[in-house]
Amino acid sequence: MSSAPGARPDEAPRDASSLQAEALEPPLPRSKRSVTLVVKKAIQEFMQDQCLDLAAGLTYYAVLALFPALLALVSLLGVFGQGRETVDAVLGLAADVVPPDVLGEIRPVVNQMVNTPAAGFALVAGLLGALWSASGYVGAFSRSMNRVYGIREGRPMWKLRPTLLLFTLVLLLLVAVVMIGLVVSGPVARWIGGLIGLGDAAVTVWGLAKWPVILVIVMLVVGLLYYVTPNVKQPKFRWLSPGAVLAIVVWLAGSLAFGFYVANFGSYNKTYGALAGVVIFLLWLWLTNLALLLGAEVDAESERSRELRAGLPAEDQILLPRRDMTQIDKADAKRDALIDTGRQIRLEAQAAETQDDSRTATAAEGRDRD
Repeated sequence: MSSAPGARPDEAPRDASSLQAEALEPPLPRSKRSVTLVVKKAIQEFMQDQCLDLAAGLTYYAVLALFPALLALVSLLGVFGQGRETVDAVLGLAADVVPPDVLGEIRPVVNQMVNTPAAGFALVAGLLGALWSASGYVGAFSRSMNRVYGIREGRPMWKLRPTLLLFTLVLLLLVAVVMIGLVVSGPVARWIGGLIGLGDAAVTVWGLAKWPVILVIVMLVVGLLYYVTPNVKQPKFRWLSPGAVLAIVVWLAGSLAFGFYVANFGSYNKTYGALAGVVIFLLWLWLTNLALLLGAEVDAESERSRELRAGLPAEDQILLPRRDMTQIDKADAKRDALIDTGRQIRLEAQAAETQDDSRTATAAEGRDRD
């Protein structure tokens, strides 16, 4: 989010945070003009925030975090005793959405993790290490969300890092439970179908119904990412926000279109040779992060629209209060100290120059008298 020239990005919201009580009042209903503003501002801010580059950075962190996250996820599935069955089932589901080359890069690594399970202390140590590495992506996403909202990170490291670790664990547990549910629910559906006389029809119905369930969970994960990671206090948690819906729709459409392009028109094998699968995988991750950032921009602009319709001066900057200002205050104090030091150097130089000019003038006057 852009701010006024010369202004620090966190000064105006701090002064305007007292207006949040007014923001809680019911705003004016959405109008065509307010919706148009959200769309235009989201596109404009998407480009001004350099989201293409942010998505590339997130792709780097995603690569670093993906396989540790998979290791942690496989370890959790092993604890529940559903490792191999769940992984096979989920890889089968992913084949319907993820491009084949991308799945081909992930499948061997996941199979190796499942075939070499750890136990006892090794399991705990591996899980903690994997969580630490996997939280790197969540941290990078948090910084990107701060960029989207035009703010700086104010939470100190001793508070931010545990929050990111706990949030990463919650996400992995949520995904693990869903994955196990997908595997276990098949036999359960068959058993229930036998009791009520539907037989295999119940399994067929569940085969169709599981996709909405997966979609709801994905929306919940995206909603949590949008709610927890930025250094702003959202008015309330929305698991079904406009940005989350748009991000998922764009991601699904983009994944299917990209898979179709790679299968029919792409020439990555000729260009990159043995690295074609890796390049396709990185491009798919980049598209995924682009969709998430676009959804975040839409949610941010929706919040701006809500504040404007509530009568708040949010034309230039969103007025959500910060979760924490500790690091921002420390950074501002250090910045002011450096500015004071630079000012002193400049004033000393000006004083010395003035003194030299005075000496030169005095000497010239003496020569004239002689």
